[in-house]
Amino acid sequence: MHRNYPALRHLSDKSSARSIHSLYNKGRICQLALEFSELDTFARVLKVNDKRHLLHHCFQALMDHGASVSDILADTFAQQLSPPTCQDVSARDRAIQLGFQLGGFLCDAGWFSASETVYKACLNLCQMDKAYLHKSLECSVGLLHVQNANCKYTAADQTCQIARQTLEELQSLNLPVNAAAFYTECCALLFAECQYDEAIKFCSRAIQALSKTLPNKTIVDVLRQCSKACVVKREFSKAEVLVKHAVCYAREKFGDKHPKYSDALLDYGFYLLNVDSITAAVQVYQMALGIRQSVFGGKNLYVAIGHEDLAYASYVQEYSSGRFNDAKEHAEKAIEILSHILPEDHLLLSSSKRVKALILEEIALDSLSKEAKEKNLQEAQELHLQSLALARKAFGENNVQTAKHYGNLGRLYQSMQRYEEAEEMHLKAIKIKERLLGKDDYEVALSVGHLASLYNYDMEKYAEAEKLYLRSIAIGKKLFGEGYSGLEYDYRGLLKLYRTTNNLAMADHYHDILHEWNTIRDINNAVEVKPLEFSITTNFEESVKKCFS
Repeated sequence: MHRNYPALRHLSDKSSARSIHSLYNKGRICQLALEFSELDTFARVLKVNDKRHLLHHCFQALMDHGASVSDILADTFAQQLSPPTCQDVSARDRAIQLGFQLGGFLCDAGWFSASETVYKACLNLCQMDKAYLHKSLECSVGLLHVQNANCKYTAADQTCQIARQTLEELQSLNLPVNAAAFYTECCALLFAECQYDEAIKFCSRAIQALSKTLPNKTIVDVLRQCSKACVVKREFSKAEVLVKHAVCYAREKFGDKHPKYSDALLDYGFYLLNVDSITAAVQVYQMALGIRQSVFGGKNLYVAIGHEDLAYASYVQEYSSGRFNDAKEHAEKAIEILSHILPEDHLLLSSSKRVKALILEEIALDSLSKEAKEKNLQEAQELHLQSLALARKAFGENNVQTAKHYGNLGRLYQSMQRYEEAEEMHLKAIKIKERLLGKDDYEVALSVGHLASLYNYDMEKYAEAEKLYLRSIAIGKKLFGEGYSGLEYDYRGLLKLYRTTNNLAMADHYHDILHEWNTIRDINNAVEVKPLEFSITTNFEESVKKCFS
């Protein structure tokens, strides 16, 4: 091939980076693919940190073009780590350093399988010599992070044991360690597996190990992951402190266009959604998606996740209005991207399908065409059943994620007028959630409210429905207060129930309560939402450690 550019292996690191960007800007994708496929060339470009966003753009363009540079680089790295090539200490040090840089970049770019290949090879090299114990810990934590992100939880459990043994060995030698990063990844793994009580324990350990001397990335990840653990345990005041510090710290250290800032925003959106600040959550998710689109673009996994999170938040926001076009568009975009880069049975793809199924069900209920309604409901059922099967395979029956899928099927079967099946699904969901989360958890309230609706509107089990509605209301008010958005459906359900059973006094009572609820919501909605207009007055060490003292 004729080249108008010198071979990049003969250039300095910064000159190589400039040439790479020039090739990209001129659309020289084939030549760019050749250069990126050479590990030595790519290694030099990786050293230029101030152009990382441009490197992500170039790399993503190649992946979209069908050039599997992520796997080529990873496989080349792994093949070069044969014992003869790493005999002397300096060669081994260089190889390990490159492994961290390459594995970290591939993870940051969303190519988890390739990143895992690099980290595994690097870890094997580290484990050959006790002098690399610190590197072994760092590498195993990096591998654990990638496996968590890629939903490879069985492999992650094994890596977690390796990391724990390495950490304990270092501590037995009284050597300083970055325990916060390890505890955070343990928290993330347990969170994903819905072992929330255990996750919060590791959250506390990570917070106690937090210090300003740690890498900025580690600090942000500790704060935001621990916030998520607090959210699912309904410890909202702790979660708020943690995630707001994560947002501020990420913005200060990385800037407001960096992927790490978008990570913090997504977890802030998760917090806002769970404390019923829906409009604020949608705004924050939109910002996070915008950053990821500008940094990566194309068919990128992180962009897809941003679309999925925004799809779900938009679905919740428009639940009462029925305007689901934006939510459906984001869900379909997430599925389109993930279908391009992941196996069809991947849990991340399953999650996006679940969101689309929820949206399709609501669209079906508002459809004037019988044919369109049946088509949407049938597609929603297929998506829900696929998601349930994958959840059961990954987590087993006794898991909150599995319970959520049962609950989703229960709602769908109600819409399809398959009432006995709907009741069976809701009862399964409630039983699992109560066993794992307790009787007064938000997730339990959701399932209880859905079963109440089934009994009230379709099965004429009014006494059972009344008890369930009152239970759901009590949990909702306890967690979120009198203005909680979810109360509307329970109040309207009770209003219908009492009118149907001719209990006019109670019907009037709940008519008044619903009016009061609407007044509270109108007052709340009149306040302009500015979710990022807050300030942090204390440093993160002082503030967050106080929460867990």
